[in-house]
Amino acid sequence: MKYESSLKRAQGLGSAKSGVHHWLVQRITAMALIPLGLWFMGFSLLLLTSSYEEAHTSFSSLWIVTLSISFVIALFYHASLGMQVIWEDYVPHELTRWSLIMGTHLFCSFLAILSIISILKIFLT
Repeated sequence: MKYESSLKRAQGLGSAKSGVHHWLVQRITAMALIPLGLWFMGFSLLLLTSSYEEAHTSFSSLWIVTLSISFVIALFYHASLGMQVIWEDYVPHELTRWSLIMGTHLFCSFLAILSIISILKIFLT
């Protein structure tokens, strides 16, 4: 018979330590998305009224490309972390939960890579 509190047993399982990093990174990406999202919305509104040549020329700026790629990385990473929390909270079956989390991570990674390649293709041509 062990004389440990339930809190001590939970800490021994690693659950008390692994969530802090996840929570912190999710808050950091959320804070990064505020200015990046505002910039991206403003930039997109400007592109709506411009011609194809003007839009293509605006992506020749290194600052625009850097901000766009930063926005894409923060957006998809934040979305992946958020969906992981939803799957962990609401899917009781462990294998299904793991499959959904891995599928979400792969899908978000694929979309981020595809977006970055598209931005770089515009920038380099």
